[in-house]
Amino acid sequence: MSIEAQAWELLEKSILTYQGREIGTIAAKDPEVVALNYDQCFVRDFISSALLFLMRGRTEIVRYFLEETLKLQPKTTQFDSSKPSRGLMPASFKIIAYEGGEYLKADFGDHAIGRVAPADSGLWWIILLRAYTISTQDFSLAHQPDFQEGIRFILELCLVTRFDMYPMVLVPDGASMIDRRMGMYGHPLDIQSLFYGALRASLELLVENDDNQKMIQGIHSRLIPLRRQLRENYWLDPDRLNVIYRYRVEEYGEEALNQFNIYSDSIPFYRLAKWLPEAGGYMAGNLGPSQMDVRFFTLGNLMSIVSALATERQSHKILNLIELRWTDLVGQMPMKLCYPALEDAEWRIVTGADPKNRPWSYHNGGSWPVLLWMLTAAAKKMNRGELAHHAIAVAERRLVEDQFPEYYDGPDGRLIGKEARRYQTWTIAGYLLAKELLAHPEHLQLISFDWEPK
Repeated sequence: MSIEAQAWELLEKSILTYQGREIGTIAAKDPEVVALNYDQCFVRDFISSALLFLMRGRTEIVRYFLEETLKLQPKTTQFDSSKPSRGLMPASFKIIAYEGGEYLKADFGDHAIGRVAPADSGLWWIILLRAYTISTQDFSLAHQPDFQEGIRFILELCLVTRFDMYPMVLVPDGASMIDRRMGMYGHPLDIQSLFYGALRASLELLVENDDNQKMIQGIHSRLIPLRRQLRENYWLDPDRLNVIYRYRVEEYGEEALNQFNIYSDSIPFYRLAKWLPEAGGYMAGNLGPSQMDVRFFTLGNLMSIVSALATERQSHKILNLIELRWTDLVGQMPMKLCYPALEDAEWRIVTGADPKNRPWSYHNGGSWPVLLWMLTAAAKKMNRGELAHHAIAVAERRLVEDQFPEYYDGPDGRLIGKEARRYQTWTIAGYLLAKELLAHPEHLQLISFDWEPK
């Protein structure tokens, strides 16, 4: 049996059925490990499976998922901090049998490690709704009043007045795929790139009526400054590095070049200048007062290409970086979630000495095969499919033998993750989705956005 056939068989076994209908996929089905919450359907995990189902014409499972998760979204304003805010989408849900029937029990982070609510679930939900609409060419679902309201409620959480003056969305540490403490509080790139994609998707989905007019205006007023902020202030390449290296500090007023008051001594310039190739560049992991996180975060950078947040030139430079630093970022298994890893005293301070996020493990420099589909989408969009072919070939040498693990450890991704679940569904779906995008690049339209007119 081919690797693709085995992967499809495993994906089929992961499908959850609720009230007689397919609704999603469980996180993992490792027979050797206690399930914990891996028997639930996670919103972010299901995205790769959902896109794959849409490409294969199995749209009903995605529609049912969208409908039922929308019902789980709180619709009233809460002043009780122990309850989820209006508009929040759950991190996951599980099916509970009760008195001969079934109901869905949602987890909004209240049962998760660290008890942090997910900021990315709602953003992914909007992006998936757009993909469903493009795939089916049916706007009737998205145009239903409850769906229009659901989109507005999600965006209200992101566009709300708050204690900062930036166009980015403000989130706590652990509010995304990296759901443990990793120094990503504030304005992490992963969330900003998803936020940008969700804003653009919302403009396509929202009906221009009285209920939506204020929200549509809010999106238009946020998109341009958000794009400018990220393209200019998050961007790192050799030229930009020289500018930052010579920053003056303690600048005041509107003409200040160093708007965030970044101190040069806080950035490892010599190490970074050696690692960053002349033809490469990327978006920094985070930016805030006196802080620039220069780690390379893969999801945010690849999503910035797919969503057209990065310019065409920047997109090519990100892929150049991946190609020229292949050993560091891809190695034995595509691909690093974050590079470089936090080590020694920095690891103890930033992660709280988290043993699961030890250096070069899990979120802290571990390798995640699910990112294979995002690398493929970005590479195909930029007509650089050879990168995707190479990465898929690397993954295929090990995935079946290793039983599709959740993540890999080590600086080169050679070790199966110390606590990784095997038969991880998004690893399986990520591989299949990458193959599908290579074979049928027209499906890229489900997830990709065009660059804005100049």
